[in-house]
Amino acid sequence: MKIGIIGATGHVGQAVYKEAVANNIDATAIVRDAKKAQSLLGADAQIVEKDALALTYDDLKGFDYVVDAFASLKAYQHIDMATNLITMFRENTATKLVFIIGASTLLDDDGKPMIDSVLKKYAGQPWIEAPVQQSHEFEYLKWVDNVDWIAVTPQNELNNGPKTNFKIGGDHPMVNQEGKPVTSTGNLATAIVQEMRDPKHIKQRFSVVDA
Repeated sequence: MKIGIIGATGHVGQAVYKEAVANNIDATAIVRDAKKAQSLLGADAQIVEKDALALTYDDLKGFDYVVDAFASLKAYQHIDMATNLITMFRENTATKLVFIIGASTLLDDDGKPMIDSVLKKYAGQPWIEAPVQQSHEFEYLKWVDNVDWIAVTPQNELNNGPKTNFKIGGDHPMVNQEGKPVTSTGNLATAIVQEMRDPKHIKQRFSVVDA
């Protein structure tokens, strides 16, 4: 299996890259800064140095999976990245696309997206645009039926941490044994790698919580 990880120097991207390599998966880090990637992932890391939004079909067609762990200070670029990837792989299921989607897209007890309550509580906050745009991104993905995509959502608290034990869920929030909505990057990465090895959520979203 060959996978490409867009944004492999970010917290989630690093974790996915390292977990993939630990599982003998042929992983490539797709990054803007190769030197930074080598310092974080190792001197022998396979790296493609290119701006994420400049990637082309030829850059990505050789991968079985492309993981979108892209991060940007411009929140709208989450949608730009998703639409670029979907456009590249229309009617081509040889490559599956994995998108990391934030917890605000999960559904509350009334079946409404949590972003609605987040907006009511935090309207006007400078960071709010990122979850808003990711909500739009997920709604867009749900319309796509001729590309094999998978969306993966951590819980509200995504922390840097090792893989331990975790649970897989669907569209609703979950909590760990201490009653907290926490997901470690190690557990999120492990769940992603397991899904790539044995895909069960094509054209669906699954969520991850620490056990």
